[in-house]
Formats: sequence, structure tokens, C-alpha cells
Amino acid sequence: MNHQTLLELIYGHGAHVDVVACATVPLALAGKRPEGFPHSVWQQVRHMTYWTEYELARIAGTPWPYPEHASESWPAEPAPASEQDWATALAGFKACLDRMAALVRAGDETLRRPVLPTAAQSKPAGSVEAVLWQTVVHNSYHIGQVAEVRRALGAWPPETGGDTW
Repeated sequence: MNHQTLLELIYGHGAHVDVVACATVPLALAGKRPEGFPHSVWQQVRHMTYWTEYELARIAGTPWPYPEHASESWPAEPAPASEQDWATALAGFKACLDRMAALVRAGDETLRRPVLPTAAQSKPAGSVEAVLWQTVVHNSYHIGQVAEVRRALGAWPPETGGDTW
């Protein structure tokens, strides 16, 4: 696949919503869970950051232990404790995206480098590029959930715009 496409999807482009703009909501909304929704925007952002950091550590050759339970990758609290916690979470998520983009920009030699499997995988994980694509797909899934939470809270579209149909 085209490296430009991967870069665009890391951050969101075209029909793929701007990931950071979608995740950026006021503190008052960050911890709200509409009825029927299991996670708040805060929890989704922290979950995406957890797994992106996990994969970046694996790519760097310093893998974290694989979590025993999925709950370890979700914050228990539905809301950030403060405006500073929320700002830090959003900045951390953006920093992860920037690190992913830097790997893409590093070029083919970096992207072809093999990545060791996690303890939960029985076969090799493939290349840096494959892990980045998997991470983009994971984030896309959850940013779609963030968009749905925002819609349910009456906070759609983001200030930067987004499809409303």
C-alpha cells in the first residue's frame, strides 16, 4: 500500500475523520457515557493510547508484557480527574500518532524491519509496516466509537468539521 495513505489514516483524512479533532471534546463531555455505551471518550482515548504505546514499544524492541485481561488496557474511571489530566491524555495520544508517522516517514528500510510476536501470538507479527496498519485499524475502530459517543451527546461534528449524514 501507499505510504501516503498510511500517513493520512494515522491522523485521519477525507472520509476518515480527523482522529485528534474527533477525540478532542471539552472536559465536561470527556467522561460522559450515554446510556447503552460502555466507554466514555476519555476511556476510548486512553485505550487507543495504551495499545499504540504497546505496539510502538514492541516495534522499538522493548515489548511490554501482554495484558492478562482486556480490562488492563481500559481506565477504570470514566472521566479524567482534571483538565490537566485530559490535556495530558490528548497530548499523549497525539504524540503516539506522531511517532507512528515518523516510522512511516523513515522509509522502506524501517517499514520492512521485522517485529517480534507478542506472547499471545503464535506466529511472527510481520513487519513494522504491518504492525502500524494493524494499529491504524484498531484506532479507526475506536475513533468510530468516539464519534458515536459524540453524536449521542449532541457534540457532533468536531470543530474542524465532519460528515453529519
